[in-house]
Amino acid sequence: MNLDAMVQGLTPETYEKLKSAVEIGKWEDGTSLTEEQRESSLQLVLAYQALVLDSNEPFTIAGDGQMVMKSKKELREEINNNNEIARFTNDDI
Repeated sequence: MNLDAMVQGLTPETYEKLKSAVEIGKWEDGTSLTEEQRESSLQLVLAYQALVLDSNEPFTIAGDGQMVMKSKKELREEINNNNEIARFTNDDI
């Protein structure tokens, strides 16, 4: 089975479990990932982000297989533009 087929077969739930396992280094049951499992899981997570998600993660793999790393400036702009919930002035307080 090739990587594209594996990625297309992943459910969102499986993706989240793999992502969590890579982040913390353990499976849900507490068993540590081997180095081979970690590397394989990381490849699947990055491929899923590139092929399935419209990810705005600071580090990901684009659909063409190239690594995408956002600068601090780009991340700040995203945060400032997309995550504003409310803005208050002194008159509002």
